[in-house]
Amino acid sequence: MKRNSKTVPQGGSHGQGRSQERELLDGARTRWVRTGGVELCVAELGDAGLPTVMFVHGYPDSKEVWSEVARRLQDRFHVVLYDVRGCGRSTAPKPLRGGFTLEKLTDDFLAVADAVSPGEPVHLVGHDWGSVQGWEFATVSRTEGRIASFTSISGPSLDHLGHWIKKRASRPTPRRAAQLLNQGAKSWYVYALHAPALPELLWKGPLGKRWPRMLARAEKLESGQYPMSSLPTDAAHGAWLYRDNVRARLSRPRTDCYAHVPVQLITPTGDAFLSERLYDELEQWAPRLTRRTLPAKHWVPRTRPDQLSAWVEGFVTSQESDLPARESAPTGKYADRFSGQLVLVTGAGSGIGRATAFSFAEAGARVIAVDQDTDSAVRTADMARLVGAPDAWAETVDVSDEQQMEKFAAKVAAEYGTPDVLVNNAGIGVTGPFLETSTEDWRRTLDVNLWGVIHGCRLFGRQMAERGQGGHIVNTASAAAYQPSKVLPAYSTSKAAVLMLSECLRAELAGQGIGVSVVCPGFVNTNIARTARFTDADEEEQQRHRRRASRLYGLRNYPPEKVADAVLRAVVRNQAVVPVTPEARGARLMSRFAPHALRAIARLRPPI
Repeated sequence: MKRNSKTVPQGGSHGQGRSQERELLDGARTRWVRTGGVELCVAELGDAGLPTVMFVHGYPDSKEVWSEVARRLQDRFHVVLYDVRGCGRSTAPKPLRGGFTLEKLTDDFLAVADAVSPGEPVHLVGHDWGSVQGWEFATVSRTEGRIASFTSISGPSLDHLGHWIKKRASRPTPRRAAQLLNQGAKSWYVYALHAPALPELLWKGPLGKRWPRMLARAEKLESGQYPMSSLPTDAAHGAWLYRDNVRARLSRPRTDCYAHVPVQLITPTGDAFLSERLYDELEQWAPRLTRRTLPAKHWVPRTRPDQLSAWVEGFVTSQESDLPARESAPTGKYADRFSGQLVLVTGAGSGIGRATAFSFAEAGARVIAVDQDTDSAVRTADMARLVGAPDAWAETVDVSDEQQMEKFAAKVAAEYGTPDVLVNNAGIGVTGPFLETSTEDWRRTLDVNLWGVIHGCRLFGRQMAERGQGGHIVNTASAAAYQPSKVLPAYSTSKAAVLMLSECLRAELAGQGIGVSVVCPGFVNTNIARTARFTDADEEEQQRHRRRASRLYGLRNYPPEKVADAVLRAVVRNQAVVPVTPEARGARLMSRFAPHALRAIARLRPPI
């Protein structure tokens, strides 16, 4: 098939919606590619001499859905976006019926690739129907050598989906039947789009007018810039993507649909249209598969551009031998979730904080290790790099000092970016009866254990909220938050306040996609016993108490690494309250179902 292209100035006469495109794709070079009776609008950003990353949009979108991701990658790559036939400023085939088959969409992709990257393969990124197309491009023989890698987001291969359905329908089990019914319910819109004429009438009528508000409400998007004014026509034309392909491919899926390129699969865990189970056993079709999960809904190019651009950059870089690698492939638990994310941990110089920093590092996260002790923070950061963190930094901050924390938060925003995960872990131990606890002891305990958490949540929680791409806050409390003791009034009060603060924040920030968890360990083998203050003892007695407490904690020997694993699991599952040790879980149950027994235990003096 003969393909040709031409480049026109931004002020040319093609298409519509030019002012909005200039706003969303500022500085883009526009090119028009003619192929198969249609004219495709292509936008390019960045140096054409760099590796080419090509983005394909989904339904009912246009190429501008990628504008935020493209802007973040244009300094490192040659970024190419094009309007699929019938969408945005590209023209539609005539007639529409039969004009949107995957074979013709493959012709379009090859025409654009030949125009923007002649002789060099492109790195393909697709979302929704852009990903459905991408799977076709990555598995047919005529595109071999033209694709260097493929990143798939929220869109399965129709062939893989056909095999997935047939396997569950032909050999049903209760689990497989449930999976089939679940995806069938999520696919309600696919059936609707097969109805003749009705989708076109709705999109060009009330649905086209209301869609921007519906999308903004469902995905927590800022209204105004997106979607584009061409949406009603784009959506009406795009209905033929489903009509021309879905039934034909699902009923007769190809048996040779193996990916001939490395594939990165990004799965939003809150996708209302696609089940995570659709990608079970995908490795048999994509041998070179890298999996990522993202706590987000469907339109991640708009809601999570920072994370997407980081993952695309890392994956593309790993395939380009002549580019300096940005990160090594993480192998730790939860690597699919945290790789490339920015995680800030306070109290990271020892104990639970250090173990938590290491666990995130093993999962491929970038780590900011914060501690009042500079040497301890530096050691944690150094070790974090050794165990897998692509980057790790040490920062010295007193979390109880509001001014220090405000300066530190500004530094983090300027030099590292907004944290994806914040772990407020810094804390001190204090024990002794209420009547023997001085005002200064109370003040210091609340300053570190409570105000340190408040400062972290307020400053970094605001950064997450203003970024508008979600995040997660983990606050370390204690089983003492709900287990009273006559010798822990100050400590228990500070941790109970952290527990309630976390519950309140969870309710407040849920609407902004920010999760809040509070982790409540019991007796964990850390150095807190060696540094605790005993308010009813002189210095010599305090040393004896500390040694005895340290021995008891050592005999209990519950490792901080288990608490760290609970922290990561709390973020992945978005858990609210997480008791960790057996005694913490037991006390939590008693606080709910046997509070009188717990109060009786509170009258006993601990053996320290």
